[in-house]
Amino acid sequence: MADYENHHHHQQQQVVSRDTAFQALNTIIQLHFEKTLEKKRAIDLQKKELHKLFQLFFIFLSLVFMAQSQSPRLQCRHCWIPITLLSMAHLIFYVSVAQTLRCINGFKYQRRCHKLTLGLATEKLRDMKMRLSSGGDFDAIGDEEFEIHYQEPPESYFGKFKRNWALHFGFLILIYGFMISSSVVLLCF
Repeated sequence: MADYENHHHHQQQQVVSRDTAFQALNTIIQLHFEKTLEKKRAIDLQKKELHKLFQLFFIFLSLVFMAQSQSPRLQCRHCWIPITLLSMAHLIFYVSVAQTLRCINGFKYQRRCHKLTLGLATEKLRDMKMRLSSGGDFDAIGDEEFEIHYQEPPESYFGKFKRNWALHFGFLILIYGFMISSSVVLLCF
């Protein structure tokens, strides 16, 4: 009778630990899935802010351009005024875009980490379920199988951010050059 109770107690403990293990993995999966969605929403919000910044900046540039082209008083000797104004506006816009892109890239990096961790946890859960459904022994699954470490993307992932920065700031430099040269042409020629 004592053997039966020990065997029954061991079997009950094994089921509880299996259920606990599955529940822990499901919790990890749910957490990282929610974090992934949260980061996606944060990225979308920052992208909306970036688009608003671009809209406001281009409205400002068009107003400066229109004022220069329609002003009979501005002459070549006054070109330093719009050039200074445009330089200051570009500098402020550059800093704003840099900060927004920094936030977007940070959220993208965090989202990628959560997606990688989510994928690993899902894969481990699926492997365990397949092993158990094919008649595998739960005791054969080691404790390290239940450990899910936070995953990070490879270093090459950062190249994507650098290309994005280069694209945005190349565009800003191009716009700056165009606005300065058009100011000089409008006022001096």
